[in-house]
Amino acid sequence: MERQTRAFDLAQVRAETPGCTEVLHFNNAGAALMPQPVVEAVSAHLQREARHGGYEAAEEAREALAHVYEAVAMLLGCQPSEVALVENATRAWDMAFYAIPFAPGDRILTGMAEYASNYLAFLQMTRRTGVRVEVIPDDEYGQISLSALRNAIDEHVRVIALTHVPTNNGLVNPAAEVGRIAREAGVLYLLDATQSVGQMPLDVRALGCDILAGTGRKFLRGPRGTGFLYVRQEVLAQLEPPLIDLHAASWTAPDQYALRPDARRFECWEASIANRLGLGAAIDYFLQWDQQRLWRRVRDLAYLLRTRLTPLPGVIVHDRGVVQGGIVTFTVEGWEAEMIRQALRRQHINVSAVSQQAALLDMQAHGLQTLVRASVHYYNSEEEVERFARALEHLLAAGPTSSLS
Repeated sequence: MERQTRAFDLAQVRAETPGCTEVLHFNNAGAALMPQPVVEAVSAHLQREARHGGYEAAEEAREALAHVYEAVAMLLGCQPSEVALVENATRAWDMAFYAIPFAPGDRILTGMAEYASNYLAFLQMTRRTGVRVEVIPDDEYGQISLSALRNAIDEHVRVIALTHVPTNNGLVNPAAEVGRIAREAGVLYLLDATQSVGQMPLDVRALGCDILAGTGRKFLRGPRGTGFLYVRQEVLAQLEPPLIDLHAASWTAPDQYALRPDARRFECWEASIANRLGLGAAIDYFLQWDQQRLWRRVRDLAYLLRTRLTPLPGVIVHDRGVVQGGIVTFTVEGWEAEMIRQALRRQHINVSAVSQQAALLDMQAHGLQTLVRASVHYYNSEEEVERFARALEHLLAAGPTSSLS
């Protein structure tokens, strides 16, 4: 079913985002400002729980909850039966990764910019099963090298695991091209879309991924404590979740159980119904607009920000890739990233400080300990970009000691 989209209206979007009157929010890669319909969806259900009871409120919201699965499916171009709702993207990713039946000698192929939580899972799996983790180098543009990936594949490769958009870089990895390589080789493909979903249109069929994990709190503008997992129907039978309960499986005999036939085998029975409804509201809000139009706006704002930051004395922008998204990362000579973050926060400007621990391989390779991460979104304005650049310029002119006052 195709959905009618509305013309983008920045004034309307900002009016529907209460936080726009409070802060200049360039921390969308951390947690974006929620629009009012999301806030109302969450708070309305919490009120129903308080007045009617938690179980009873969930029963009343049955149709609305079913719609959340449909919304995720529409967002990703899949079937609702291929969707699981999980409390965050890391746990969604974990539930799928630890379900893969690894054997000694299996190889995991990944990229230089893989996220720390994912890589820690790789390392744990090497200790448990004797699999090998192999990092595909970057190409000359800083993205995963497709030629090196293709050359690395043999009969021992069990999975290609890729972070679509790194946490520490404006880079957008060529996920669809990786998907084509995975399909040609018949290799399982696990995509971490935590930082890409809500920034850009995603279609799992075009991406060629078998598994995709995403979050609600970042560019989708949903509540914290929400995530989802897509698992292609054809690979479900290969994957037994590492944890199950009476929702994920049925207790069929004293010594037997049967897993659900759909992706909800990766879910847990207990969850925040209010947050799930908020996630559905966030996806509905995103899908009302032309996604390509929003993606162009995010890229344009990020380009404008990079253009304003690059000439500032001592500022180095570190983003790479053929395609760059809404994450803008930079360092400032003589300043710690956390000092910049705190000084801007006192001016009601939000950014993040990213440490080497978040993406160890990538940041070590480029000699980086910390970065300032300023991440824009479609509801940000060109005036905010200019205001941010002026604030940083004035801060740098005053010197690091001024940030302590």
